[in-house]
Amino acid sequence: MTVPMALLALLDDGPSHGFALKRRYDAVLGHDRELRYGQVYSTLARLERDGLAEGVGLEQGDAGERKVYAITPRGVSELDEWLTVADVATGRPSELFAKVVLALVAGRPAQDVLDAQRAATLARMRELTAARHTVDAIDRVAADYEIAHLEADLHWVEIASARLADLAVDISATAGDR
Repeated sequence: MTVPMALLALLDDGPSHGFALKRRYDAVLGHDRELRYGQVYSTLARLERDGLAEGVGLEQGDAGERKVYAITPRGVSELDEWLTVADVATGRPSELFAKVVLALVAGRPAQDVLDAQRAATLARMRELTAARHTVDAIDRVAADYEIAHLEADLHWVEIASARLADLAVDISATAGDR
């Protein structure tokens, strides 16, 4: 998820200043990492520069004047496109994949890498499952999403464990090309 698109979506709901956008972002999407004020204002400046948002006035607040931003027609078009493009996995190997392969290359026990990943994944899944009962619907759906990805990671760990011997043979043959 990109911060620029999130801010455009929030602006699509109506004009706002950076401070209010940050609070709304944090309330809706910041369950695991809040946005920094500097990131909000630098992103708004880029959105304005690129013609996706525009300053539409000033609002007097406790801390002085705040610039109010609105989404432009071009910004609406960009947001519509972003929302309708499916988010499909890239198929690029992950860091875990690299660790397994490099452990085998270095002659280290790749199964230890997979076992550590399995343990960490299961611990995180237990943590999320327990938390699901004490959070609001936003965080519950976010937890469900993360659990689904962790289940896929766990499935890959099992597949990789079953194929370590074949992988080691292929790596050994490739390493012979040095």
